[in-house]
Amino acid sequence: MAESTFNAGIDGRNVVAAPYASNGGANNFYFANDGPSKPCKPFSTVPFPPDPDFVERPRITAWLRDKCSRPASRAALVGLGGIGKSQLAVRHAHEIRQGSPSTYVFWVHAGTKERFEEAYGTIAHRLQLPGRNDPKVDVIRLVYDWLCTEENGPWLMVLDNADDVDVFYSRPNRAPITSKAHQPLASFLPQSSNGMILVTSRSRDVAERLTGSSRNVLSLEAMDEYQAQQLLRNKLQEMYDEDVVPELLRALEYMPLAITQAAAYILRRAPRMSPSTYLDEFRRSEKKRASLLNRNMGDLRRDPSALNSVVTTWQMTFDNIRRERQSAADLLAFLSFFNPQGIPEWVVRSRQRSKGDENETIIIDSTRSSPDDQEDDSEDDSEDDSEDDSGIDEFEDDLNMLREFSLVRITTQKGVLEMHALVQFCTQIWLSSFGNMPQWRQRFLEVISREYPLGEFHNWAKCRELDPHIELFIKKRSKKEGDTEEYTRLLRNAGWYKSMMGKYEEAEQLNRRALDGSEKVLGKEHPHTIMSVSNLALVLLDQGKYEEAEQLNRRALDSYEKVLGKEHPYTLMSVWNLAYLYREQKRLEEANELYNRVQCSFIKVLGPDHPNTIACGRQRFLLRKEMDLE
Repeated sequence: MAESTFNAGIDGRNVVAAPYASNGGANNFYFANDGPSKPCKPFSTVPFPPDPDFVERPRITAWLRDKCSRPASRAALVGLGGIGKSQLAVRHAHEIRQGSPSTYVFWVHAGTKERFEEAYGTIAHRLQLPGRNDPKVDVIRLVYDWLCTEENGPWLMVLDNADDVDVFYSRPNRAPITSKAHQPLASFLPQSSNGMILVTSRSRDVAERLTGSSRNVLSLEAMDEYQAQQLLRNKLQEMYDEDVVPELLRALEYMPLAITQAAAYILRRAPRMSPSTYLDEFRRSEKKRASLLNRNMGDLRRDPSALNSVVTTWQMTFDNIRRERQSAADLLAFLSFFNPQGIPEWVVRSRQRSKGDENETIIIDSTRSSPDDQEDDSEDDSEDDSEDDSGIDEFEDDLNMLREFSLVRITTQKGVLEMHALVQFCTQIWLSSFGNMPQWRQRFLEVISREYPLGEFHNWAKCRELDPHIELFIKKRSKKEGDTEEYTRLLRNAGWYKSMMGKYEEAEQLNRRALDGSEKVLGKEHPHTIMSVSNLALVLLDQGKYEEAEQLNRRALDSYEKVLGKEHPYTLMSVWNLAYLYREQKRLEEANELYNRVQCSFIKVLGPDHPNTIACGRQRFLLRKEMDLE
């Protein structure tokens, strides 16, 4: 029986066999030998040429050189998408090739298992490894074996965008691996003394697993001002504007991708667009800023499959977090409404005490526990204090995940967090894509209005800590959102604190808004509305606006007498305030009469030794002295 044969090898090519068979014979295939005819010269698979606009970051470069100079070394660059990880890896790879032409450099796209396998297939083809075209041969194992053979020479492998732990490792709750063909991809990363592996990742957890130690991981921050200026200068060339660039870079938070994206936008629309006009558009509105940050301008320096706008780049990270841990995505959403600096951890933790915790999700996640499960848990928790511990553990796990993805930083000041303003902004764009941005703003308002106290002296430290976050929230609140009881309370308390700090103009604005909102929501005779009237009157008095202050004081007094009675402490304080106003106007007889009424009532209601009674007596004494009655 005859057999079909191929008599000659075809080097470096994939062959599709056309069988030849004798009469009635079976078809048998013999593939050409795909082995190399001679040793392979070292090469590089880095997909990008050296970048002429690259800006040196000396500290990072020095760290890479040190880490990658050791046998079997592994190192990782970790940070936000667009922070410059891949560009630094490209630079280092070209530097290795230039300094050591005998070193192989392999670039492995590690975002998915398919891309990892594709990259290993390319390496096998370039190395002309025997068996690479045989469908029965495990090409990944083939490349791994070659990498482990020290006689093949030195090599550097860059694992780019290794963000997903599932690409490299099996989940603990999955079925055990029984076949070598299904081993985790991490097991095919050699630790031979002739090799170096450099990882770029958004996830510190993945980076630490792949490198074996946190000491082998470097977290990247944004560029410093000089580096950012140099990058923009390299991109814009003659369009670089010394006067406006510092402000533009501050707005972009020195993020390399944001800078590159802005430069591409400016150049594409020149001469009608300039750094100055770009900055004006960026500041014009949140809608325009979102449009600019969401533009995909294309970048030959980045993986063609990668997302090239700041918004889409970061939203991919947000989506990963939501899939991995819904509660961490909820925490990210909540944090996006704070001022980016000085976020008090105690306020963030306190959100768990708010109503509606069970509905605090970006979208419904089918993997979350059912109401029945939650009831069972609550019954168990009533028997011990495990609920508190589990809540603390959950918060720490959520925060740790956000830190691993470089979305939140813990400052040197204990209990204080920080974020990039651009990260917060892009988070809110992401929330809007789910259609529940209003619910999250209301959620934040409920928590912050509850935690922001009255502006009394013993609360000043807490008010001072929360003030920047309150200011930002009030500034961004639109008229469409309307007034709520929580919002008017926040305005009232913030106005009180501002007046105590001597910031009377700000206090007046806040108190006017609080009064207007309270009248609409609660009615004119509600105690909180009357309090707003009284607070506004005091602020006007402090500014010497006596006529309106007197009108409001009398209104507050009349309302308190009607609603609370003539001897209620709030009513008496309103009488006191009116007496103080008369004294400021030198209407001493009227002031004395009111002080006398207050003191007599305080003695009756609070007792002669109460601090308010004593304070009122002192004011009467000073007033009578002023009137020359003593």
